[in-house]
Amino acid sequence: MKLADLLKEAEEKIKATPGQKKEEKDDKAFAKTRLSGAEKIAENAKEKGGDAMLTYYHFNVKLPYYEKAGKGEFNAEKAREEYLTLLDQLAKSTGEKGMNLSQNEFQKLVGKIEVLGELLIEYSGK
Repeated sequence: MKLADLLKEAEEKIKATPGQKKEEKDDKAFAKTRLSGAEKIAENAKEKGGDAMLTYYHFNVKLPYYEKAGKGEFNAEKAREEYLTLLDQLAKSTGEKGMNLSQNEFQKLVGKIEVLGELLIEYSGK
């Protein structure tokens, strides 16, 4: 199965899942816990430097999303739109024509996809 097919399947599942918000304090706690972990990982990677900077880029890009969700400001509909746009961007930049992005761009893109997916799953009520 091709990456584009997998992404298309994921996109269809996300579109079929209505965004339902769980109790606010649970959503905030999840985002705050994830934020704390992402901050530590990003800090440690930045201190190491070198190839660890890829880890820094991957986790640093997640921070604003966790911060916003931790404040109770997560909008599932907007997040779903961004998530689907990013999935499409990933498919186009890593498709049959090869890898058309840098290591840094790839880590940032996948980090955003990952954090949005986590938050959408958490907000959808599983």
